[in-house]
Amino acid sequence: MAGGAAAVFTAVAAVPAGAAEGGASFSRVQVNGGKPIVIGTTNEVAVPASFRVLTTRAWKWAPLVFLYRNGADDTLWHNIGTNDCPNRVGTCDIDETMYFDPSEWDMRNSEAGAWKVAGEVRFKDGSEDIDATGLTVHVQRNSRLTVNASPEPVAKGRTITVTGKVTRANWETRKYASYGGRHVSLQFKPSGSTSYTTVKKIYADGSGNLKTTVKASKTGTWRWAYYGNTTTGASKSSGDKVVVK
Repeated sequence: MAGGAAAVFTAVAAVPAGAAEGGASFSRVQVNGGKPIVIGTTNEVAVPASFRVLTTRAWKWAPLVFLYRNGADDTLWHNIGTNDCPNRVGTCDIDETMYFDPSEWDMRNSEAGAWKVAGEVRFKDGSEDIDATGLTVHVQRNSRLTVNASPEPVAKGRTITVTGKVTRANWETRKYASYGGRHVSLQFKPSGSTSYTTVKKIYADGSGNLKTTVKASKTGTWRWAYYGNTTTGASKSSGDKVVVK
């Protein structure tokens, strides 16, 4: 590879075996800026990563980091691109992109949750070093919210009914499905304001449906906000403006 060229890897890496093999060590590992990796049903997700690697032998391909848990068949990434590095022995700082594409690769819903990060170097002499880095990353199924506030307009002091629905990406069907029982916040932004305030919190029913009522006091915009969990990403609905007369 020429200096600065991108390398793309598509093979499944082996189980991280620690530093016993020797030849490389990883530090300053970051994946997605410390944020969860949230994946929907159709769009490819490009996740930035970076790390420093110190090698004592010349490597054949650019070192990389990847996600793993449990065993050799339990890794998660669809392909990986990295920058090349001119010095193949010694210290190298590498920027990497992990790609996850649910429209092209089969994903299981059970893959949502915590994953560990390992580093891998393959050397010119045919050996390799795969080390656990100690970093954990959460991979989450994307969630969506809808909203509708009515009537529009409404007389001051009358009742506004706010409805909506919570859904979550099903990686196995590649569709969004109802996500019942979620604790969701109803938020309001008065006309002329730039920020929302939580008015109340309710639970979605078993089909993910949301419904509550509030008194009309001033013109503004209503939305729902869900803050996610270890397997599901946070989301906010669009806003629905109601004019109060």
